[in-house]
Amino acid sequence: MAILSARSLALLLDAWRDDSAGPAYGALADRIRLLVLDGRIPLDTRLPAERDLAGQLNVSRTTVTAAYSELRDAGYVTSIRGSGSVARLPQPSVRLPDPDTEGYLDFSKASLPAHPAVVDAAARAAEQLPAYLATGAFDPIGMPVLRQAIADHYSARGLPTEVDQVMVTIGAQHAIALLGRTLLDRGDRALVETPSYPHAIEALREAGARLVPVNVSTEAGWDEAALEQAMQRTSPTVAYLMPDFHNPTGQSMSPELREKTVALAAASGTTLIADETMAELAIDDVPVAPSLATFAADASTPVLIGSVGKTLWGGIRIGWIRADRTLIQRLVRNRVAGDMGTPVLEQLLVADLLPRYPEILESRRRHLRAGRDHLVAQLGRRIPEWEVPAPAGGLTAWVNIGEPVSSQLTLACRTEGLILAAGPRFGIDGAFERFMRVPFSYSIEEIDRAVGAMERAWRAVGRHPITDTGYLAAVV
Repeated sequence: MAILSARSLALLLDAWRDDSAGPAYGALADRIRLLVLDGRIPLDTRLPAERDLAGQLNVSRTTVTAAYSELRDAGYVTSIRGSGSVARLPQPSVRLPDPDTEGYLDFSKASLPAHPAVVDAAARAAEQLPAYLATGAFDPIGMPVLRQAIADHYSARGLPTEVDQVMVTIGAQHAIALLGRTLLDRGDRALVETPSYPHAIEALREAGARLVPVNVSTEAGWDEAALEQAMQRTSPTVAYLMPDFHNPTGQSMSPELREKTVALAAASGTTLIADETMAELAIDDVPVAPSLATFAADASTPVLIGSVGKTLWGGIRIGWIRADRTLIQRLVRNRVAGDMGTPVLEQLLVADLLPRYPEILESRRRHLRAGRDHLVAQLGRRIPEWEVPAPAGGLTAWVNIGEPVSSQLTLACRTEGLILAAGPRFGIDGAFERFMRVPFSYSIEEIDRAVGAMERAWRAVGRHPITDTGYLAAVV
């Protein structure tokens, strides 16, 4: 059973108390409940003792006791003899809402609906499948036809690539986790952006990394001085970066900073991992920055991650890693401990569509441009006090809501039928309570519905304490 210390929980609870939101114990219970729903307190984790948490938060033990009692009554905490208070979900187990049948709108995921071309490509892939049925199909590196298509795609982008520099994975998340297991030993440092893609942070932590954060903001982009200091002072083993339309801020690194980052990594012995899953989702006509790999003495040294989950459809679990041949072989050896390869039919589907990628991406840009412009206009009209950026690419806006109530707002949105991920979901140890990630990849009708829910929730947070949300669904 995992044990959460009072200090660790206090960090996650950063800025938890809002004097306008009712009694302190209620605000504390609401925040702990959100941490459980959001996955930041894993289920079956033992919470700190009441006395220890009270001392860490500088509140009375009565406040913590009342908060734990409220969570216990709602089913989020269970008392186990000898184990104290343990995080749970209400019984019967909370399940994800089905937006089609229960009226919920899930904006916690930044994704696009499947591109229409997927259907015909799936049919063509099925026609090709018989030619592969005689093989064992346990291929941990990927089918040659798809690896060649990926290599050709990189070459067309100006980055010459050979087939043996490519490994096919089960999506980008699988690639991140596999790289973490392969490159990191427990206790190694890993440089990460903050805010960042939360599941990447989880994967690096699971691999035993000690995280070294570098800030990225919607106003200034990367904190260049902090990046340089982090590289020079900590010599991280790996640096996980999203240089193109960064998730969630939408920022992109300048060519000058890319060149500097590659030089810093080379000097500190750091393996750069560039997540390029958003790289081709430009919305505006902005110059396309060269890949990090183009600035390296050996263009295969920075590791590149790609996938079709953000462009074709999240239901196609195909990603890839581009790296030097030696690392690819290490990854293949390490992979078989977790899985035996990538589904054949999906690889054939992606190989069929990659030659049509420019056409597909153009239609995606039109969709995203309409969604972004509509979201910015609607939020500006209905909640003018929020600072809403208009990113030049990607799928989301990193909205500054002006008050440290992102977690409370997330709970209030759920009572309005909207599921959002709170700002701290994208930080380390509870930061970013003044921010909310809002995707604009959905339809205009869904964006209107979401903005309406956010407006009502925002007004409610300003007027009333957060109500009990024990019946609401979990966020993944």
